[in-house]
Amino acid sequence: MSDTTPTPFVTNFAKPDREMWLNLIEKALKGGDFEKRMVARTFDGLRIEPLYTRANTVPGAEAAVPGAAPYVRGRHAHPQDLGWSIEQVVVARDPDSANRCVLAELEGGANGVVLKIEAPGQVGTPITSGADMARVLSGVHLEFAPLTLRAGLGAAAAARHLQDAIAILAAPANKVQVRFDLDPIGTLAQTGHASKQFAQAISETLALAKDLRSQFPLARTIRVDGRVAHEAGASEGQELAVMAASLLAYLRAFETAGVGVDDALGQITVTLAADPDLFLTVAKLRAARRIIARIAQASGAPEAAASVRLAVTTSARVMTKRDPWTNMLRTTVATVGAAFGGADSITVLPYTWALGQPDAFACRIARNTQIIAQEESWLGRIADPTGGSWYVESLTSDLAAKAWAYFQGIEKAGGIQACLKKGTLQHDIAATAAARDSAIATGKQQLTGTSAFPLLGADGITVTPWPKPPKLAGEGLSAPLAPHRLSAPFEDLRDTSDHVTQRTGHTPTVFLASLGTIADHTTRTTWIKNQLAVAGIASLISDGYASPEDAAAAFKASKARTVCVCSSDAIYAQMGSKAVKALIEAGAERVLLAGRPGELETELRAAGVDQFMFTGQDMVATLTELQHDLTA
Repeated sequence: MSDTTPTPFVTNFAKPDREMWLNLIEKALKGGDFEKRMVARTFDGLRIEPLYTRANTVPGAEAAVPGAAPYVRGRHAHPQDLGWSIEQVVVARDPDSANRCVLAELEGGANGVVLKIEAPGQVGTPITSGADMARVLSGVHLEFAPLTLRAGLGAAAAARHLQDAIAILAAPANKVQVRFDLDPIGTLAQTGHASKQFAQAISETLALAKDLRSQFPLARTIRVDGRVAHEAGASEGQELAVMAASLLAYLRAFETAGVGVDDALGQITVTLAADPDLFLTVAKLRAARRIIARIAQASGAPEAAASVRLAVTTSARVMTKRDPWTNMLRTTVATVGAAFGGADSITVLPYTWALGQPDAFACRIARNTQIIAQEESWLGRIADPTGGSWYVESLTSDLAAKAWAYFQGIEKAGGIQACLKKGTLQHDIAATAAARDSAIATGKQQLTGTSAFPLLGADGITVTPWPKPPKLAGEGLSAPLAPHRLSAPFEDLRDTSDHVTQRTGHTPTVFLASLGTIADHTTRTTWIKNQLAVAGIASLISDGYASPEDAAAAFKASKARTVCVCSSDAIYAQMGSKAVKALIEAGAERVLLAGRPGELETELRAAGVDQFMFTGQDMVATLTELQHDLTA
């Protein structure tokens, strides 16, 4: 009888290892630089490897479980309900309008609301009394629907108004779920101002927090805000460092006010931003838990770290004004990242947020993004779904270490207030923002619909623009960490083009002299068409021209003044110079050429090329110059 024991199929193959993989990659790169082609880096300088294996296992990660310190895998041992609380932002022109918006959000599926209140330097709902606040909250059961205040420099007054409103509404003080979100540190960072001298503002804030907590035992009183740094352009590590430094400053203030660390952490909400970089968002939130746990442990209350609430808002800096429909994609990915990262609550900004006041449709889409993620995709039914991934665990560990180093630097410099006063924090974040701007301008990072694949013409969106916020009063205490939207430079280009079109009745246009067959020129024709559209410049395109004479004749008939020659390197070598000369003879005032010229540069410049257009150059600067020439 023969042996029928099956032989595993894999025994016929060599066991793969990293060296074998690297040899295969070397063949695929064909001499290309591995570091440049295969390794990415975050704006903190962290390496993103193309491959992670068991060798990348982070010590302790395999033994970590949800609900246990340091809470990297979440503060709950098991998924809670649908995973997170849906808490949408409300901004309205008056208390009655705000009430309608609040009820619409809650009736539409939100669990709670974030009420943004008008204050110096901040657009919001004007609320000047407890009666106004009670009008906003009419019909709302605060024991079931959490309310969060966002009042900036008016935070203390807004807290008192809410305190009075709860009494007016006869809501049970021992059951209401309210988050007063007092945050003089974050407000100083964002506006450069404080309601009073900073030390006094901190002292009075903590006294108010003690009073509110004694009256409303379930209330959260203090907000620790990392989003301020994020919206100003910070890296993930810098955002976490600002969060950590602010948290420590508040714990010290609580101690001075006679409040223990356990009680203090139980009334703190940490707020961070989620953006479309899915895995960095996940790693950032997981790293935040690790950092909070370490601070709690050093403060003598390690278990209290689990009581800190993590509230996440989708990033405003990635929201675009042009083709805002793409913002729905951005907020969806950000929602997934926040959910996977273990957020306790998520706020999704409406897709028209960068343009102005969102309408009912925009609010519904933002709200339903979360509802679908919870009830159809069930994203909250698994605790820490990315946990155990060698990539995510490594990224979490590296990011936590980088953020902790930044945090230590802030502390060595005297703490968060000292760094804000000196301007060192603003300088460092501005440098990161500038590096990101450069990456976007040169195409290393793309904004779909704005810096890549833009939509020319109207996008069908009309909104009521945000009103101007009340002016900041008094002398600033520090330079502000002003919000910095990534798409702003490109939107400025589009606005300039639109103004020219409105004034002249003509859209700035470039004739594309595409040489050869479609196969010869389509790559560069498509690329330059999209690049020109980034600045609101239209393109006159064709299937291609067989000869320089044909291209010149078509250009002359078009009545255009500027031309861009588009084709392959082989065609450029064959007829590039002839085409440029023919186009100039046909009346071209400015000649562009798509692609890097290489060895042909001297010849093509001698023929009359004014500007070469290629990937990797600063397109904001290049298109600004071109736009000026076209509209002069």
